[in-house]
Amino acid sequence: MKTSNTLWRTALQGKLPQPLDEEIDAFETQITLRQQGKMDEKLFAETRLRRGVYGQRYDNGQRYDGKQNRQLSYPTQRESKGPGTLWDAPGMQRIKIPYGGLNPEQLEVMAELAEEYSDGIAHVTTRQDFQLHFVHLEDTPALMRRLAAARITTREACGNSVRNVTGCPYMGVCPDEPFDVTPYARALSRFLLGHPDAQNFGRKFKPTFSGCAQHACGLAAMHDLGYTAVTRMVDGREQRGFRFVVGGGLGAVPYQAKLFDEFLSPEEMLPVAQAIARIFGKFGEKQNRARARMKFLVQQWGIGKFKQTVLEERAKLPVDPRWTEYLKDIEKEEETPLRPPGELPPINGNQRYHRWLKTNIREQKKPGYVTVTIALPLGDITANQLRSLADIVRQFTNGTVRTTVEQNLVIRWVSKADVPELFAELDAVGLGQAGAGNILDIVACPGTDTCKLGISSSRGLASELRRRLAEKSFQLDQAIQDLHIKVSGCFNSCGQHHVADIGFYGVNRMIKGFQVPHFQVVLGGQWEENAGSFGLPVVAVPSKRIPEALERITDFYLRTREKNERFSKFVQRVGKAQIRPLLEDLAKTAPEHDEDRSFYSDWRDPREYSTGDVGIGECAGEVVTAYQFAMNDAERLVFNAQVELEKGNVQKAGNDAYAAMLRSARALVQTQYDDVSHDPKEIVEEFRERYVDTKKFLDPFAGAKFAQYLFHAFENAGRTHTAESAHQTIEEAQLFIEATHACYQRWRFESAVAGANI
Repeated sequence: MKTSNTLWRTALQGKLPQPLDEEIDAFETQITLRQQGKMDEKLFAETRLRRGVYGQRYDNGQRYDGKQNRQLSYPTQRESKGPGTLWDAPGMQRIKIPYGGLNPEQLEVMAELAEEYSDGIAHVTTRQDFQLHFVHLEDTPALMRRLAAARITTREACGNSVRNVTGCPYMGVCPDEPFDVTPYARALSRFLLGHPDAQNFGRKFKPTFSGCAQHACGLAAMHDLGYTAVTRMVDGREQRGFRFVVGGGLGAVPYQAKLFDEFLSPEEMLPVAQAIARIFGKFGEKQNRARARMKFLVQQWGIGKFKQTVLEERAKLPVDPRWTEYLKDIEKEEETPLRPPGELPPINGNQRYHRWLKTNIREQKKPGYVTVTIALPLGDITANQLRSLADIVRQFTNGTVRTTVEQNLVIRWVSKADVPELFAELDAVGLGQAGAGNILDIVACPGTDTCKLGISSSRGLASELRRRLAEKSFQLDQAIQDLHIKVSGCFNSCGQHHVADIGFYGVNRMIKGFQVPHFQVVLGGQWEENAGSFGLPVVAVPSKRIPEALERITDFYLRTREKNERFSKFVQRVGKAQIRPLLEDLAKTAPEHDEDRSFYSDWRDPREYSTGDVGIGECAGEVVTAYQFAMNDAERLVFNAQVELEKGNVQKAGNDAYAAMLRSARALVQTQYDDVSHDPKEIVEEFRERYVDTKKFLDPFAGAKFAQYLFHAFENAGRTHTAESAHQTIEEAQLFIEATHACYQRWRFESAVAGANI
């Protein structure tokens, strides 16, 4: 570590912004102290997370390049250097890219780092960050210095902090926006980075900007702070402002952001954000991480009390000159093109170019220019592709490139006359794939490849779906081409499955005594209108049968939709009660012949997904336990809650969801105490005593936080439900059921192991 870091510290002396230089020096010292056992692991963990350094899993890692599904080799693991969780194996480094804005020089630095410290691949995330995997902790200071020299930071990329300020990649060039919000996003990012009032959070804090309300590019409705550009006329003059929402979020249970102000002036943007950070730091949950996001504080208080408290805090803030300094001359900022506008040349006979042209270019508000999207399967781009892209961006633009929340890259200010040549350059380096923004453009989190929380292989499934769809995508009906598919490896929605037309998130189930990777099918989310609504899970289907499930859903949509009916409206109209029967046989059956062992493995992982020899003897007698009957009843109740919600019976929907949690908890309690009654108080007390107090409900896939969903529902039993609270209770019930399954399966495995050792 000393050799590499000393080398780069010397080489970059005087070239780094002083605050970043000092922070990286401090982090290097903290690494040394932890290595020597002189720094507490818990404190060091939060310290490294705030520098963007994550742990990474290896037990099921299968990294593929996203283009030809070639397995990539891991960098050689180094000898253990000392105590701690990241000394024996490399981890993941997250790199903040505010609003996704990059220049060619930064692309080249990213290429160097991916090649020298990682596996040669940079990964674009759903928050417009970059991630490098397989990075050794001891190399991170040198990596951070090289990024800082290119004016990029990893500070607060993770941890209980203000995360990357995201933004629509078309800000400044979109025909539908009232003004360019890019400089405002940059101002907020600079202001909140390292701000002393943003260091006392119980959980993360995510802001975003959108240039308009009708598109999905900024996803304002699912963020802690969401700014959407608006204007108004005052005394004959146009004024800029923001429709400002707060308290949104996805995670395990999604919450729609609430309207804070119809028109927040730019002058109030920074002080109000500071006041909100202070209120969140003072009053946000600290002990129970399951309820520590700002969305829970807004829900608990109500938007009225929250706004009043924030404005009172705002009034007490001492004036900060940066409130106005960061906004000085902001209305004069404007990106400029490198080349003059042009007209698109006639389309030639190149079929690849024709398909790419249909999906990967977007008109800009200034005539003669387009924005070009580079579709990155699985969000991955190689070091060599990054270098080539830097050259291409220099050749055709003034260096205007951005990452997107769909894990792609866009090049702005491309003259239409240059489009054929640009495509040829991109295609020559493997960046000319069509399908940006359509059904081929599947979003996926890392899942079991590298994430410690991954349950099912989201990248493997996404790759398989893309492969199958690519064979026929341009022969599909346009309504199917326009669908959005998003895949998460677990319930945490890093793949944003809640806002997809068709979403999937990883769960596991038992079939014939073996654990089988599954995905919950989530329908009804709305990507448009800045994530206008969230979907709900319909049924869990074995991973290997998800492609067939997708085909059945899309076929049903084509056969029964009304003219020009979008998928989210279709799901609302027909209801999940009509869609679920299409998939039930896929969910309940196993292969007819036991020789088909692939069913018990996940996508891109040849190993059997079973945890040891769990329950092998049961399949012969096809025993159905009381637990299985009870859990089937719980799943019926939670699905019925969705049907009631669709009918508008919000009270019954909320009550049924709560009943599903009680039924699930009782099923687990009965495995230890058969005489438990149906009294909710007794069920909750027994569940708490037997599974929460003993920490048996703790699970690597779920954790104890889902137990809090039951306790919260019990404490609020009998409340009057709204559509939103019923929706949230359904989500919580579904997750509680998944956690119950995980707990039960782990208990069976431990029992089997104990029996084998007797």
